[in-house]
Amino acid sequence: MFVHVGRATGRGFQVIEVWESKEQFQRYDAEVVQPAIAALTAGRPPLGPPELEEFEPRGLIVPAAHVAV
Repeated sequence: MFVHVGRATGRGFQVIEVWESKEQFQRYDAEVVQPAIAALTAGRPPLGPPELEEFEPRGLIVPAAHVAV
């Protein structure tokens, strides 16, 4: 993962992530996120599926980290 930003919104919480590949995101979601959600909800399904929006970044610059992709 290149970037992870989380913030509170009027409707809840928003997370924006930029991954190197869709496959890396899917593997992390299956191996880390979904088991964590299951543990936190005692196996009960969450209130609803998250709203996912895929996008193709045109570039990424993080000046303080000296990163440019």
